[in-house]
Amino acid sequence: MPPVAPSPSSRSSASQPSRVCRACGSRLEVVFADLGNAPLSNSYLSELELDTVEHFYPLRVFVCGECFLVQLEEFESAKAIFSDYAYFSSYSSSWLDHSRRYAERMIGELGLGADSQVVEVASNDGYLLQYFAAQGVPILGIEPAVNVAKTAVERGIPTIVEFFGAASATRLADQRQAELIVANNVMAHVPDINDFIEGFRILLAPQGRVTGEFPHLARLIAEEQFDTIYHEHFSYFSLMTLRRIFNSHGLEIFDVERLATHGGSLRIHAGHASEHASVSPAVEEVLHEERELDLDTLAPYQAFGEVCVAGKLDLLTFLIEAKRSGRSVAGYGAPAKANTLLNYCGVGPELLPYTVDLNPHKQDRYLPGTHIPISAPDRIREERPDYVMLLPWNIAGEIMEQLAFVRDWGGRFVMPRPRVEVIE
Repeated sequence: MPPVAPSPSSRSSASQPSRVCRACGSRLEVVFADLGNAPLSNSYLSELELDTVEHFYPLRVFVCGECFLVQLEEFESAKAIFSDYAYFSSYSSSWLDHSRRYAERMIGELGLGADSQVVEVASNDGYLLQYFAAQGVPILGIEPAVNVAKTAVERGIPTIVEFFGAASATRLADQRQAELIVANNVMAHVPDINDFIEGFRILLAPQGRVTGEFPHLARLIAEEQFDTIYHEHFSYFSLMTLRRIFNSHGLEIFDVERLATHGGSLRIHAGHASEHASVSPAVEEVLHEERELDLDTLAPYQAFGEVCVAGKLDLLTFLIEAKRSGRSVAGYGAPAKANTLLNYCGVGPELLPYTVDLNPHKQDRYLPGTHIPISAPDRIREERPDYVMLLPWNIAGEIMEQLAFVRDWGGRFVMPRPRVEVIE
């Protein structure tokens, strides 16, 4: 049955788009990117669901002309998207190593111990908090996805199932404020960003610290990462925009780090403004970079749409030529970004017969929209494809190391974007 857009009566109460900026309330008029219609990127299908109606939503992104927050319309509620989630952080060894090093650093730098409290918002399956717990630091995870939180609890990570905001922060702060609040790759997932950041202010101890990691909008634009746009990401942040939001809630971003994760991220360090008079030069360095890229003007945002079209043509050209020449292509990974890429480009099983994923929660299911089947990684070894397309390109090195045997039969790896690259 063909995918259709949901009728107004079938949508949730949050589904009607609001064309005002979710950060500052200004009217949204400038389109950043229009990637057509797409299903929710983490709505993987069982075989029985292939013959049911899929809901497709406009994947259209705006930029605020006042605060320059890049943002999607809210067609589906966060509750509907995240209450049951297919992403488990612990299936990436490089991400676990990144998290372990961060925990060790924060324990030492902040002097965290048995009398401290570390709270992680969107704590997923306990991938990070396990490293604090191992050092005897009291922890609490807040995770809205019931299935993912269950895994964390089974691993001994105290986790409450709810969405974080001012109300939940008030309740938790009545029991104990936190010396450290961690928010990794979650701020983009929040439709009410002001309520979320206000929660930080309420829950954070007077001299406590908030750290948060997020893909840097400057990298998304400069490196043409249009596949990182999907409905689960309500917003995309530059430092200047996020700093403005934090300041409006009495919080100061006093340091920032550049990270290689997720195609180029920032890690911000923030606290109550009254407690942090000095700001690291690194903050001004990143702000200067953003100004040099004209991210405080509309020009780079208005030009991004053509970048998306060029990437689409490049991928389709490669896959069509491979098909015509009789060369086989398989995918590796089933990340959300792949679903944006493949749906926008119109790639189905006729061009990419299957992909594989290490996450058993995705195996034997199908990518939303394209209906490309997801298998266990052993299928690569069994079928010996000519090309393996690295759909989670942000961990390409880790994948190529795992699949080094592909070269034994002359197979080659393919980076799908920003321009298709065959790795010899």
